[in-house]
Amino acid sequence: MSLSTLIDTPSELTDGTSSKSAIVLMTRIRLARNLAGHSFPGWAAAEERAEIVKQCRKAISAATPMKRGHALSIDEIPELERQILIERHLISRELSGAKEGAGVVISKDQAISVMINEEDHLRIQVLRAGFQLRKAWSVINDLDTALEGSLDYAFSPKLGYLTACPTNLGTGMRGSVMMHLPALVISNQMEKIVRAVNQLGMVVRGLFGEGSDASGSIFQISNQTTLGETEEDIIKRLEAVLKSIIEHEENARAKLLEADAEKLFDRMGRAYGILQNCHILSSSEAMNLLSLIRLGVDLGLFPAEQRATVDRLFIEAQPGHLQHTQKGQFEPAQRDILRATRLRTEFWSFPKPDYDRPGRTT
Repeated sequence: MSLSTLIDTPSELTDGTSSKSAIVLMTRIRLARNLAGHSFPGWAAAEERAEIVKQCRKAISAATPMKRGHALSIDEIPELERQILIERHLISRELSGAKEGAGVVISKDQAISVMINEEDHLRIQVLRAGFQLRKAWSVINDLDTALEGSLDYAFSPKLGYLTACPTNLGTGMRGSVMMHLPALVISNQMEKIVRAVNQLGMVVRGLFGEGSDASGSIFQISNQTTLGETEEDIIKRLEAVLKSIIEHEENARAKLLEADAEKLFDRMGRAYGILQNCHILSSSEAMNLLSLIRLGVDLGLFPAEQRATVDRLFIEAQPGHLQHTQKGQFEPAQRDILRATRLRTEFWSFPKPDYDRPGRTT
C-alpha cells in the first residue's frame, strides 16, 4: 500500500461507519516503551538510531494486527503527507520533525500506529472512534505482549517500564479521550472544569495535544501519572473523571436550552448559514462553526447520522487534508478560500435545521 493510497483510505476517525457518539469523538491509549541496552532516542547516535528502527520495524510488522500495514521512514515522507498524518493523530509533531533514524508503522485500518524513535524508542498507540477505553486497552495490551515477545524492553522491578521522561515511568500508559464540550465553553465553565480535572491528576489539552488550542470546543483529557498505579487503576480513574465531565456537559446543554433556547438556536442557525454561503474561512472559524452544527445534531436539530459527516469534516478541513485534496501546496489565504469552497459544497446538501423536531437529546 502506497502512502497516497493510505491517505485516500478512510481512517478510524473519518470513516462514517465507525462508532460516533455525542460528546466523545475519539479514544486513544498510548504506551511508551524502550529497548534494553540502547540509549534513549535523544542521546543515541545516528547508527544506533538506525539499528533501533531496524529491530523495531521487524518486530512490529510481524505482529498480527500490523501485518499488511505501512512502514515509513519519517525523513522519506514529504512535508505535506507528514502534516496529514499529524491531523489524523497517527504521528506526533515531535516525530514529524525528526531528521533521521525515525519511523512509524501504521496498521491497514489506521486504528493503530507505532512511532519509532520519537521521545522513546516505541510509542504504541491505538485509536478508537467514540468512548471505547477498554476496547482500546484490550487491543494495545495484546500488541504490547506480542512485541515484548521479540523485543527486550527496558524494565525495572521497582520503577516499571523505563522511559526517557520520568513522568512516563511505571506503566508508561497514557489514556486520553477527545471530547466535544461546546456547552461548557459557551457557559464559561471550562476553566473551572480544567482546574478540577488537574486536581484529580488529569491534564486537559487542545485538539492536537500539548501546545495546541481547543478550536471547535474540542479537548483532550488524559491521565498525568503512570507510576504507582496499574493499567486497570488508570482506566477506572479516567473513566470516572470522563463520565463526570460528560454529565457536566449534558447539564450545561440542558441549562442553555432552559435559559434561552432561541439564543442557542440562533448560534446554530447562523453557523449553518455561514457554512452554506462562505467564501473565505480560516481553520479556527471552520472548527467553531462545525462545533455548533455538531451540537445541533446532538440536540436533535439535524439527523443523528450527520454527526459522522461533521466528525469527518473536522479532519478534512485541516490544512494538510485540504491541500492533498487539491493536489498542491497553498498559502494560508488560498487555503481559506479552498476550505470555504469545500464546506460550502458539503453544506448545500446538508439537511436544514428542524427547530420543532421533538426529542432533543445528547
